[in-house]
Amino acid sequence: MAFITINRQNFYHNLNQIALKTGSVEKIAIVLKDNAYGHGLELMGRLASEFGIKHAVVRKTSEAVLIKPFFETVLILGDTIVKDERYSFAINTLEDIKNAQKGAKVELKVDTGMHRNGITLDELDEALELIKENALELIGVMTHYRSADELGSELFWQQKQFESVKQRVKEAGFTGVRVHSHNSATILRTKHFDEDLVRVGIGAYGYNELPDSFDQLELRPVMALHAKKVSSRVVKAGERIGYGGEYIAENEMRVSTYDLGYGDGWCRGDAKNPYITGEGLPILGRVSMDFITIASEKEEMCVMNDAQVAAKQLGTISYEITTALSSDIPKEVI
Repeated sequence: MAFITINRQNFYHNLNQIALKTGSVEKIAIVLKDNAYGHGLELMGRLASEFGIKHAVVRKTSEAVLIKPFFETVLILGDTIVKDERYSFAINTLEDIKNAQKGAKVELKVDTGMHRNGITLDELDEALELIKENALELIGVMTHYRSADELGSELFWQQKQFESVKQRVKEAGFTGVRVHSHNSATILRTKHFDEDLVRVGIGAYGYNELPDSFDQLELRPVMALHAKKVSSRVVKAGERIGYGGEYIAENEMRVSTYDLGYGDGWCRGDAKNPYITGEGLPILGRVSMDFITIASEKEEMCVMNDAQVAAKQLGTISYEITTALSSDIPKEVI
């Protein structure tokens, strides 16, 4: 079966680069949502904990349960808000506050311009009052930047909005509240980090999506995707391979079928513009549900060792490449 390798040394290199930016490993919150961006939720949680990371971010409580033993705090971005000694929950709406269990730890997300989730600036005072009335423990205030990975002034505009949010929270009498707005793109481009946490997702897994005009921090891909040979055969000149026969052999050649396909979450792509694997060999013809064909007899084939490179070939982004991969693909740490 196809398999994924996770490079521990590369992962720790990336976390160290982020720690140099924040000034402390303890200020890193590793984002483990969606199966740790396809890298394996429990596996990456354990590795992050062994590195010294104390905080994690997940999407839902079912994820938090699996990595709870590894971290001091786990922020859950969207689920029923309940009281728990280690969990905190993002508040996105006034209704979230009203429906939360009394005594629950919450982190108020404020919409400073992305207009996706979070309390609006006009609702902020009401939200802070409701948190008091409903006896919730406000432990964090957060926002999310919509254009941190793009040139322009929008990041600075949102940061200014967030400064006013922090001031209003302080004026409302809340103390000991951790502040976090930086995602991977923001921390990679920042010169002076002055918040309590950084929520690091794609950067921890080895990808810097910032344009070349920004200072480039060296990150190393953590994941590599491999497939195993199923069978080999000789095809003659003029014979066609796969569904639709889209690849036509120019001469006699020996090809092999490997056990990876779109059923495993690998992108189907365009057979007329073939994907080039991590070993420099093109996929021949269409990707099938469970198989690809390559002109090789190797027992194992590295299909992808850099999701950012793969994404450029396939017209998408590294996030989609890694998160699309099936969680059933076995993983091994190297």
